[in-house]
Amino acid sequence: MEVIDSTLGSPTEAGEIGSEPDEAGSPLASLIIECSMTYTPLQDALRAEQGNQTQPVPLAEYRGATTAARFMDPQLEFAALSNTCGIYDLGFRARISLTGGDRVRWLNGMVTNNIRDLAAGNGVYAFLLNPQGRILGDMEVYNQGEALVVETDRGQLEKIVATFEHYIIMDDVEVTNISNQQTALGLAGPRSRAILNLAGIEVPNLQPLQVITPRCNCDCDCVECTVIRGDDAQQESYEVWLQPRDAYKTWQALLAAGATPVGSEALEMQRIVAGIPLYGVDIRERDLPQETEQMRALNFNKGCYVGQEIVERIHSRGNVHRKFTGFLVEGAADIAAGAKIVSDEKEVGEITSVAVLRTHSGEQTVALGYIRREVGLPGREVTIGTVKANVIQLPLESVALGQTEDSLLRHA
Repeated sequence: MEVIDSTLGSPTEAGEIGSEPDEAGSPLASLIIECSMTYTPLQDALRAEQGNQTQPVPLAEYRGATTAARFMDPQLEFAALSNTCGIYDLGFRARISLTGGDRVRWLNGMVTNNIRDLAAGNGVYAFLLNPQGRILGDMEVYNQGEALVVETDRGQLEKIVATFEHYIIMDDVEVTNISNQQTALGLAGPRSRAILNLAGIEVPNLQPLQVITPRCNCDCDCVECTVIRGDDAQQESYEVWLQPRDAYKTWQALLAAGATPVGSEALEMQRIVAGIPLYGVDIRERDLPQETEQMRALNFNKGCYVGQEIVERIHSRGNVHRKFTGFLVEGAADIAAGAKIVSDEKEVGEITSVAVLRTHSGEQTVALGYIRREVGLPGREVTIGTVKANVIQLPLESVALGQTEDSLLRHA
C-alpha cells in the first residue's frame, strides 16, 4: 500500500487509458475507463476542506483508489474498530449492475455461490473462476429486485467486467458500471448501529449481508441511502451506500454522533486479525477456492458454473494440499509478505499479509499465509524467516481484540 502526499497531483487520469479511437468508443472500453485509479468522492471532499492545512491527511493507494491512510495513530483507529465504532471510506469499492431477463440464470452460471435462490434484499459472497478453477476475482452479489448488484474492489473491476462481457453471448443481460453513481461509507465496532441511529439513520437488527433502505431522520437534507450488514455475524459492521454528493455530509453526521475516523492502515490491521483474505494480496489467480478456506463462497448444490468441475473434483476426492491460515509471533517481528515458512527444516508455505499490534501484554505480530495442510495445525510452531511463530485458527481468536490498546482512546 503506497502512501502519497496529498499535496501531489492526482493519479493517472481515466482519459489516459487506451489511445485507439475504436477501443475508446466501445462499451467495454467505457466501462474500463471509469475504473482507473482516482481519489474517492469522500477524499475529494476532505481534500477540499483541508486545502489550507499545513499537515494534510496522508493518502494511500488502496484496493484501486486513493483514500486516507490514517487520521491519527493507526493503532488507536484499530482500537475504535474493535471496541467502539470506527468510520471509514469505502470509495475503493466498485459496483456493477446486472439487468435483463436472463440475469439470475446467467450469473448463477458464472460464480461459485447460489444466485438462483438468493432472495431480494440479501447478498452472498462468491468467487469468479476461470475454466481451470483458478480465482479471477471475488465479490458480493446482492439481489435488489429488478437488478443484481455485484460489489468488488475497484482494482478488480476491469478484469471482472471483461470476463462478464466475454461470457455474454445470446443472453438477455446488460452489464452497467454504476461505480461513479454511488459511493459508500463503512462502520465497524460494537457501537456501529447505535451510531447510525444517533445520526438519524434508523437501522433495525439485520442478518449478515441483508440490505435495507432505512428511514432517515437525520439533519443532512434527507440523504437517500442503502444500508448493508457485514457478513460476519460475530463482528458488527455496516456499509452505507449513497450518492457521491452526500458522502461528506453523512461522514460529518456520523462523526458528530461519536464515530472515530479510520484510514486504510487500520482497516488492514482489522482485516488481517479477522483472517479475511484480500484478492491480489492473499488470493491470487493461481490459487484454488478450497485453498483459501473461504467455504462461504462455495455452494455445492447450485448446478453448473465456470470452473465447477475442478471445485467438485476437489470436494469429492479430498482436501487440497495447502490451506490459508494465521500465524502469531510475540513482539514486533521483521516479517514481510513473501517470507517463507519452515518446519523441520522444510519449506512448507509463505506469508501474504502482516500486521503489528499493540496490546496490554506487549506488541504482537499477526500474519496470514498458506501452509501445507498436514503442518498447519493450530498451535504448531514454525519458523518464518528467523523468528518462531505459532499457527492459529482463523479468525485469530487468540489475539484478544478487547485487550488492544483501548487505553489509547482514553488518552487521545
